[in-house]
Amino acid sequence: MPHLHIKEFKELEFPMVEDEVSFNFIAENINHKDEKLISVTVDSEDFFLLVKEEENRKLLKTDKLTRPASIHNVHKALLGYAKDASLEIIASNVPEAQQNVHLQEETALKKIEYFVNNFPVDREIRIEVGFGSGRHLLHQAAKNPDILFIGIEIHRPSIEQVLKQSVIQKLDNLLVLDYDARLFMELVPSNLVGAIYVHFPVPWDKKPHRRVISTSFIEESRRVLKVDGTLELRTDSENYYAYSYETFIAFNKTTLHINKNKDIAISSKYEDRWKKQEKNIYDVTMINEELSENLKIDGDFTFLTTSISYEDIVQLHNKTFKFDGGFIHFERAYKTKDGVMLRLSMGSFDRPEHLYILINDTNVSYYPELPLKSRSNLHAHKELNKVLNG
Repeated sequence: MPHLHIKEFKELEFPMVEDEVSFNFIAENINHKDEKLISVTVDSEDFFLLVKEEENRKLLKTDKLTRPASIHNVHKALLGYAKDASLEIIASNVPEAQQNVHLQEETALKKIEYFVNNFPVDREIRIEVGFGSGRHLLHQAAKNPDILFIGIEIHRPSIEQVLKQSVIQKLDNLLVLDYDARLFMELVPSNLVGAIYVHFPVPWDKKPHRRVISTSFIEESRRVLKVDGTLELRTDSENYYAYSYETFIAFNKTTLHINKNKDIAISSKYEDRWKKQEKNIYDVTMINEELSENLKIDGDFTFLTTSISYEDIVQLHNKTFKFDGGFIHFERAYKTKDGVMLRLSMGSFDRPEHLYILINDTNVSYYPELPLKSRSNLHAHKELNKVLNG
């Protein structure tokens, strides 16, 4: 993660705009004085920088919850703040060089709003969850120019590698998204997708609730897949294979193909490594055989005018509210010049949304962007309105 080690943090006069970077406001953690968030806008992307003061060092880095699509914009914000605030940098992993020429040309990287506002439905779509090195994704896109491929990944170096290759190979049928695939599936239209690839996901043996393959993910996959479309799991983990098989077979009606050590046209660098170690590779392929109802999601994220006091808002820190099918957990509370900002997680238990809300006087708004418009998030939003109005 890009970061600067600084000798001492200095606060700017907010708001400030310098070299196409806008520093909007600062928020101070009410319960932990060693943490601050700086609202930044670069090239129409809004996100936070995080100031973390530890005993032997002070860090300025990007906030995980709001990180933008472009890593170059993070670099511009970090170096811009250090320059404008005259910070003394002790150590840095932020390059000062110009953005890679191929990344300057790429158009494949999209934010979630792109899919929310105008999901592409004019041709068959295939989705790869966690594309890693990108070998399989790039191979499939090059081999099938009439199909639109959507690659979902949260590892920045992997994302940038695929973006560069998409430019070099002149692939115009590939889109890349940095987002939680479990949430993304909730907005994909029904009966549209030809294949979903989940190749070598993190096993999460100690945290199974974080696994991609789950009952809810399979349900959404069955909805979005065309008739004869497939959900393809490929894993080197015997535990993940066994768990996934049990999860698939628990459905009342399902068609599965099981393979062991099957060769495919293109393999990832991880698969090459496992084969050298003579590890077994397992494939579980689910074939969808039924049409689903069209996706219909009603509601919005409008807030009621809140009547909760400042003291009661602050007291929400670390509180959890559970309701049928989901929850709201208030993780942190921040003080801003005009009010309070809360960091919270909400939605369903196995695929929660993490976000911030600003409360200024009686007005409440999500920041820097709205939650994903899904059934679970809309339900959670209704419950959040109840909490903020006593």
